[in-house]
Amino acid sequence: MITGQDWASYQPASPSTKDIDFALIKATEDTSYTNPRMVSQAATARSAGLVVGFYHFLLPGNIQAQAEFFVKQAASVEYDLLVCDWESSTSGSPSCAEKDAFLKAVQKLRGSNHRVLLYCNRDFWLNRDTTSFAADGLWIAEYNGRPGKPSIKAPWVIHQYTSSPVDTNVGNWASRAAMRAWARKDASPQSPQPPKAPAPSKEKPMPKKPQAYRDVWEPDVAPAPSTSPTLKSNPTWSPLSFLREIYDGITRLRADVADLRAALNKKG
Repeated sequence: MITGQDWASYQPASPSTKDIDFALIKATEDTSYTNPRMVSQAATARSAGLVVGFYHFLLPGNIQAQAEFFVKQAASVEYDLLVCDWESSTSGSPSCAEKDAFLKAVQKLRGSNHRVLLYCNRDFWLNRDTTSFAADGLWIAEYNGRPGKPSIKAPWVIHQYTSSPVDTNVGNWASRAAMRAWARKDASPQSPQPPKAPAPSKEKPMPKKPQAYRDVWEPDVAPAPSTSPTLKSNPTWSPLSFLREIYDGITRLRADVADLRAALNKKG
């Protein structure tokens, strides 16, 4: 297997590419946000010879418009991977039907020369997905301390196994060249290839999280922060949403501090 990372605006404009073979970069969110560091991050990845992909953070509603915005704004070239990031947000969780519609829209717009993937965590895959549709392949997130061994039965192509110090993944290919050949859709029978995308039949769910965990962390009962841009439409948050917001804020702050230090070092 090979190793890769996923980057967003929290990471530097030119992240380290040491010891990795692929980079998956946040491009867009909803129909208005574009990662301001995407172009520089993509250039960094390409200059290091990495396999490159871009992902869109999906929000509920306006699915076709989100797909069109994603493919227009992503700094992609032919055969880059295109990914739907399906997870919870402070604006709510897209439905399985919306996830499927987005994947199919991107396939229709760019599928002739791009592989299209689904990213989601194990809980979404087992308990919220009802169709097993992942387009060309499943990128599964489970921080289980076992790279390449996610606790699912379905075929997968990428496993995100940790977020420390940066989101890190293993790809189910023998080499960077094999992944690139798969992305180009021209892998020969002799080339190591990842499993095929999941069939429509749904696997039996594995044991769910303890109910006590859900009762504490997942109910939307706490008043949302007064500064939240979605306060009117989403007046209450779950404790889990608060933790994510705090973590994201700290990550953004660390990235800003790193940029400031780099600027000061250049001046010095």
